[in-house]
Amino acid sequence: MVSTLILIAAIIFALVLFTRNHLRGADLSAYDAEIPVTFDGPDAAKHAEAVNTYLAQEFTMGESLKAKRRRFDQGGLTRDFDCTFQAGVAEHDGLSVPGEWTLVEGADPDKRLLYLHGGAFTVGSPISHRPITYNIAKRTGCAVFTPDYRLMPEHKRMDGILDSRTSYLWLLENGPNGRATADTIAVAGDSAGGNLTLCLMNWLRDNGHSLPNAAIGLSPATDSSFTSPSIQGNFETDVMLKPLVAPLLKPPHWLLLWGSWKGLGIAPASKTISPVRDKLNDLPPTLIQVSTAEMLYDDAKRYVNKAQAAGSPVIMQSWSHMCHVWQIFDEMLPEANQAFDEMAKFLRENGAAAK
Repeated sequence: MVSTLILIAAIIFALVLFTRNHLRGADLSAYDAEIPVTFDGPDAAKHAEAVNTYLAQEFTMGESLKAKRRRFDQGGLTRDFDCTFQAGVAEHDGLSVPGEWTLVEGADPDKRLLYLHGGAFTVGSPISHRPITYNIAKRTGCAVFTPDYRLMPEHKRMDGILDSRTSYLWLLENGPNGRATADTIAVAGDSAGGNLTLCLMNWLRDNGHSLPNAAIGLSPATDSSFTSPSIQGNFETDVMLKPLVAPLLKPPHWLLLWGSWKGLGIAPASKTISPVRDKLNDLPPTLIQVSTAEMLYDDAKRYVNKAQAAGSPVIMQSWSHMCHVWQIFDEMLPEANQAFDEMAKFLRENGAAAK
């Protein structure tokens, strides 16, 4: 009887250690130091109110995945853009990834930007994120390529990562007019795409590939173990992510970690999907934009603090009251256009813009 109890206690202890060390990962609270808010205009809350009302109506539970994907694409299909959208296919090392070029008049085909769209790895496309790729292309004159990377649940989490790597390596040697070496290259992405962007930087560094001139993460998810304080602290103020995250926060955290590991096939704390848990030295110039009101605020803050401590040129710009990835609401929010102007300035300062 005693030996059985000892065995059970040993198993429980081993499971606790495995959960804490392998699934949850190291404590990152050392990187919670505050970073001053960059933009806090007196009208920000008023500007955000209309968007939050829209989000409260549109981002609801119970919508089918097919309907959600269709709704996301409507943002790119119902607008007229002063640019050309051109189909393209990224090919490298046996993988082919379809995508779309965003080309404004006079764009430099040899100054390229890889844009990785968001959508919680399950929705989104080059079409849904045209408002963002158009604004970046318009302000920089870069040829912007957005891959239609593989989404879950039809595909594995790792497939999207492989597609982002394939797209970048292809973009180094291919432009909208065919094969041609890039003069400069940048990478940007929002939310899930911000996660892919930052993961890509670590992978490029560790595997001896050329790093981009600059990288940009918009409200990036940096820690798949869901340990950032703002996940809970900003739950009520993040109208966009609240319906998505609410079911995940109901069970105990340890159960979320085990469920995530089982569903993804990758430990939540793995550096493969949690870039903040990797080494953050020797990164390219990187700009992170985030809202102080969103659940991923501390994901961004921890990433920036850790990267700066490692000596990497990573900076953060924060806005008050804005929703998650507010940049996509360029027709509703002055702060969205302010953010795009800051992105363009950052890319110009790092030689990654045509004008």
